[in-house]
Amino acid sequence: MTMLVELAIGDAYGAGFEYAPASLIAERNTLTGYVQHPRHLGIRPGAYTDDTQMTLALAELLVNGGPWTPSAIADRFVEAFHRDPREGYARGFQAFLAQVRTGEEFLARIRPDSDKSGAAMRSGPLGLLPTVPDVLHHTSVQARLTHDTPSGVAAAQAAALAVHYCHHELGPLDGIGRWIDRQLDSATWARPWRGKVGPKGEMSVRAALTALSANDTLSGLLRDCVAFTGDVDTVATVAMAAASRSPLVRADLPEVLFTDLENGPYGRDHLARLDARLLAG
Repeated sequence: MTMLVELAIGDAYGAGFEYAPASLIAERNTLTGYVQHPRHLGIRPGAYTDDTQMTLALAELLVNGGPWTPSAIADRFVEAFHRDPREGYARGFQAFLAQVRTGEEFLARIRPDSDKSGAAMRSGPLGLLPTVPDVLHHTSVQARLTHDTPSGVAAAQAAALAVHYCHHELGPLDGIGRWIDRQLDSATWARPWRGKVGPKGEMSVRAALTALSANDTLSGLLRDCVAFTGDVDTVATVAMAAASRSPLVRADLPEVLFTDLENGPYGRDHLARLDARLLAG
């Protein structure tokens, strides 16, 4: 398996169900194709959202070997948005990105005080780094640009560590939360999530880890992520990034989710090429 393609599938599939009624999710969460969201009509079925676009920005910086600095990361966020504007961002942050034109302007104007899931949703590629200190450092630097709060940074680090655990085959999936707790000196990540997922980063990552610990197929995992209801595209993005790197998880997603994933200049084929570069490094 790769990673960016699978996490984009999780994002695009989950986007059809984000904060949608539970009755719609119960009826349509079948993996037979992408679903048009009942309210977000500007996001067509099969299109990914900000979760993947911001992940893509970090992955490109990582493989190109640029400096891992706030300025370089901000430049990549701004470039990724302006070359391929799309819906899916929080309304205020989307308006902010539309106004700024450089990383320097981004850093000068951003208010980095959020504890929501934005830093966690984009952290997946950083889990491929060779050591836990590498993962924690790189994830903290990128998280603090927008989510410079203890819980915002911790959620981003937990999401990246989930990928690291799976990629490096560090144990069974039902032990992933306990392992992350040990790395972060925490008692948060092994606690199972139940019910609707709200906007905070801890919620999405705990839900993703709960689903990961209970599944050994990508199809079962994706359906369980969406079944939580709430911010399910982020849950699915985080979970699919990690699961795609685990030999313990069977790659059984329906072909339609690959063929119908968007494939413009920065779509499926671009993600697959970048996946190859990430995993070769």
